[in-house]
Amino acid sequence: MFSVHGTGLGGGIAIAKARRLVMAMRDVVRFQVEPHRVEAEMSRLDAAMSDVRMDLEAISEQLPEDSPQEGPALLDIHLMILEDPALLQGARANIGERGWNAEWSLASQAERLAEQFADFEDAYLRERGRDVIQVAERVLKALAGSRNSVADDGGEPAIYVAEDIAPADMLSLRNALGFALDTGGGNSHSAILARSMNVPAVVGLGGATELIRDDDWVILDGDRGLMIIAPDEPVLAEYRHRQAAGLLEREKLKRLVKVPCRTLDRIPVELLANIEMPDEAEPARAEGAVGIGLYRSEFLFMNRRELPGEDEQFEAYRAAVVAMDGLPVTIRTLDVGADKAIDPKGPQGGPNPALGLRAIRYSLARQDMFLVQLRAMLRASAFGPLRILLPMLTHGHEIDSTRKLLELARQQLRDEARSFDEQVPVGGMIEVPAAAMSAAYFARRLDFLSIGTNDLIQYTLAIDRSDHMVAPLYDSFHPAVLRLVAMTIRAADRAGKPVSVCGELAGNPQATRLLLGMGLRQFSMHSANLLRVKREILLADTSRLASRVSRMLHSDDPARVRAQLAKLTAET
Repeated sequence: MFSVHGTGLGGGIAIAKARRLVMAMRDVVRFQVEPHRVEAEMSRLDAAMSDVRMDLEAISEQLPEDSPQEGPALLDIHLMILEDPALLQGARANIGERGWNAEWSLASQAERLAEQFADFEDAYLRERGRDVIQVAERVLKALAGSRNSVADDGGEPAIYVAEDIAPADMLSLRNALGFALDTGGGNSHSAILARSMNVPAVVGLGGATELIRDDDWVILDGDRGLMIIAPDEPVLAEYRHRQAAGLLEREKLKRLVKVPCRTLDRIPVELLANIEMPDEAEPARAEGAVGIGLYRSEFLFMNRRELPGEDEQFEAYRAAVVAMDGLPVTIRTLDVGADKAIDPKGPQGGPNPALGLRAIRYSLARQDMFLVQLRAMLRASAFGPLRILLPMLTHGHEIDSTRKLLELARQQLRDEARSFDEQVPVGGMIEVPAAAMSAAYFARRLDFLSIGTNDLIQYTLAIDRSDHMVAPLYDSFHPAVLRLVAMTIRAADRAGKPVSVCGELAGNPQATRLLLGMGLRQFSMHSANLLRVKREILLADTSRLASRVSRMLHSDDPARVRAQLAKLTAET
């Protein structure tokens, strides 16, 4: 018996036999093609691409009614990658100019494109490189004569273990009890789909596929990010008990959906959802979200050759607004770095993308693109309450420039007799220490604030959590980070402006009472975490928490802060 650890995506506990899925990219056959065979090799590649296109379209059309709503959208993304000339033309060029066989040519081009995404500072955008590899995997298997990337024999349910797995394959595996992946993070499309499928999933396990054999019994704990291989009987008995308790807990949590979200001392608290796609809005509302606190608009811009036009953006934003049926939707403007520009016409970044032209800086450097996005958002505001959120603010002139551009968008829409809300609120994300320390200034200048704790932690501690060498030092509860969060909440409260936390800290039940004690009354998170956080809120007494949290914030010792936090969380 042994265990491996990764990042848990939730879903509870699964106990079953393992099934390994081997990636075709690992052992790609490589050889030179005879000159007279070049055209035939290109035709073989074209045919494989066509087969995969038909397969993805068929999977999308045949999805059962109870399939996750994210499924069709994620399949569409892979179809867009498949149709991107950068992939096919690059692979064909390798065949024609270098004489490589189709498999070698495709794998090389896919790896080159994926490397471009790997340089993005934003975690969500970095994961898009995995989508390119997943599409290439499917084409490679088609080249090998397999029309199905994975085989679902409809037999015994299993926990699937793989280096990575594409959304199309996940949707095809109807007998999957869970997914254990060597690679990927919480922002991968596989992770998004696994959460929506509500099955245990763990990513970032490292070399699990090399340690596990088919039919090994495994325990997958999606909440703790743990997989136990070949468990003995006492461990099996313990996890069967935990599994039953977890299922009972999830049923109990469902009863909280309609319960008003108030603390024991009757303080109302708003729970909002974070989404990447419009289709996620309705499931979030079903989980009890009273609005969308963060709609990441980057999703619309990725994996494509051309920037989305105004009408396409408008339809996406409108879909989310309509799905929330009168509840507010907060859309964050494009948050990308220019180190690898999403638009070849866009500005090029510097040597350090994390500190370079990204987020609001990028948008203001490409005002033609930014104006289109602002127009689309304003048009969507005619269908329900919409708020605009500006990422990574550090200077007041960024607000001034955005407001000027926003007024230009308004005037253009007035001239065109288009409907929109004249009073769309504009807020800003507090993601860097400078912004947190100037939170009072930003609170006066904006209609609301949103604290992005993921970046705030990274910039405060100078730690990239995606770098495995320093990831253990990434501490959400470091005293310096907590003081910056508390400072921002106080500044917003004094200015009479709403403030939320939209980073992963908001969705961590261990942090709920801490944030409540700081004065936070608006949490925004992935909808899968809403009810667990809500339960903590219902059991909390803010009148007692405020003084205790205030004392915690005076400590400079991370270990002491964690010990005090554990006591705070354990109390009932």
